[in-house]
Amino acid sequence: MSDRIVGIVQARMGSSRLPGKVLRPLAGRSVLGRVVRAAQDSGVLADLVVATSTDCSDDAVVAECDRLGVAWHRGPVDDVLTRFVGALDAHPADAVMRFTADCPLLDPEIVALVAGVYRGAPGLDYVSTSIARTLPRGLDVEIIRADALRTVDRLATAHHRVHVTSYAYRHPELFRVLGVTLTPDRSALRLTLDTEPDWQLVRAVVEQFGDVSVPLAKLADWLDGQPELRALNADVRQKRLEES
Repeated sequence: MSDRIVGIVQARMGSSRLPGKVLRPLAGRSVLGRVVRAAQDSGVLADLVVATSTDCSDDAVVAECDRLGVAWHRGPVDDVLTRFVGALDAHPADAVMRFTADCPLLDPEIVALVAGVYRGAPGLDYVSTSIARTLPRGLDVEIIRADALRTVDRLATAHHRVHVTSYAYRHPELFRVLGVTLTPDRSALRLTLDTEPDWQLVRAVVEQFGDVSVPLAKLADWLDGQPELRALNADVRQKRLEES
């Protein structure tokens, strides 16, 4: 069985809480550039493409992709699922790993691990670390079989088209879904980039470790000794699925 995996990174300049976050600089590399590097460093992707929107504000994302030497695809602003299917059409694969451009602390080792789980259990439609969350928000990894993504595209409406894969894991009667949990439980850590407090924490991490992808265990051990840093964004509420 072939298992060509394409990574698709969704990236937009528009953000209600932190506009332009995906191109903010961290140790000389954009947030998007860090996500792209971590995904590529996992060694499991046959191809990588950034799915951005046709909005003129996202011309800047396209310019950054060109600078990084990464393929890009443009589609609707709010229908992210259509963007993903368009990117898949242009970069055919057997499965899609979905990444979001606001996760600059993505760990390549976890990306590789999830791909290995998917490849090791033939017949799965969807594998994710966020079904039963033990990872910090911002380090999650998910993979969906290409045919399953196209099925989701035919069936999904409303907020499911914004969240790309949510229809699959909300309908386990239709799809073979597997959740991956990694111990110890570090889900209390928030390492994504949605708000200004998130930015302060991420920037502090990068100041400490530099322009490298940091393995989660090493990062979590350091943050254990930084209670004031962890407190910066501890009360940030993640938007509910339906809020998109």
